[in-house]
Amino acid sequence: MRKLVRFFFFALVLSGLTSCVSKKKLAEAQSRYKSEMDTANRQLGEYGEQINDYMARLAACNAERERLSGKTEVRQEQLQDLKDQLADCRAQRDKQVDQVGDLTVLSQSANDNIKETLDQLEQRDKYIHLLQAAKSKADSINLALAVNLKSVLRDGISDNDVDIQVDKTVVFVNLSDKMLFYSGSSNITTRAKTVLGKIATIIESRPNLEVMVEGYTDNVPMRSSCIEDNWDLSVKRATSVVRVLQKEYSIDPNRLIAAGRGEYNALADNSTDAGRSTNRRTRIIILPKLDEFYDLLDPSQVPE
Repeated sequence: MRKLVRFFFFALVLSGLTSCVSKKKLAEAQSRYKSEMDTANRQLGEYGEQINDYMARLAACNAERERLSGKTEVRQEQLQDLKDQLADCRAQRDKQVDQVGDLTVLSQSANDNIKETLDQLEQRDKYIHLLQAAKSKADSINLALAVNLKSVLRDGISDNDVDIQVDKTVVFVNLSDKMLFYSGSSNITTRAKTVLGKIATIIESRPNLEVMVEGYTDNVPMRSSCIEDNWDLSVKRATSVVRVLQKEYSIDPNRLIAAGRGEYNALADNSTDAGRSTNRRTRIIILPKLDEFYDLLDPSQVPE
């Protein structure tokens, strides 16, 4: 019994010693594990920071790569534009070379044409000088004609009844209707025949001129047993003047022209009495003969 007790006693002591040793080792292992875990966590944190740094660098590298890739595309487009421009320049050069060749072929023909062109220009210059001389002569004749008409018509005639003007190549003599005609008719007054006689004297002294007589009315409608409308009245008044010049003053009828303009080509506003009075008129136009005028425009008439 005593042996058994001792055995159990030693067993308990041994067990306690063993238990103390195991706890110590466990504590040391736990301390060592904790140290290693701290070290591992610290290293893991450092590795994480390194990974983040690497990721940032990678992102920067990718952005730079994209930027460089965009620049590369722009450079490629610019290079293609330069290639296209170079191709256009070469095409233009080839075209110009062809044109130079054509000019070389045509140069002889062009030289031959230059002399012909100069000859034509010389003829045109002669023609222009001829026309200028003719115009100057016509201007002088018309001026002298206007002066003569004003001189012979000056006495006994109101300025409101007669208006003489020179316009380009013709002379105009505007005569009021109240002086020429009885109201509303184409019958010429005695006073008008005196005035027409003075004009006929000037016309007779200029056999190379033609005479056109134009009748005008206002816009008030006119109708009677012998007059249809204002057109009819304006024509009848023009023919009445022509008949007086032909029959009473022996003006060659081949030089006379009668025309009616009706109420159109008015000089003044027909809404007033004064305006209507101005528009009721007869105009005698003294102008060069048409055949002589057209002769001036004929290049074959140019002197050598």
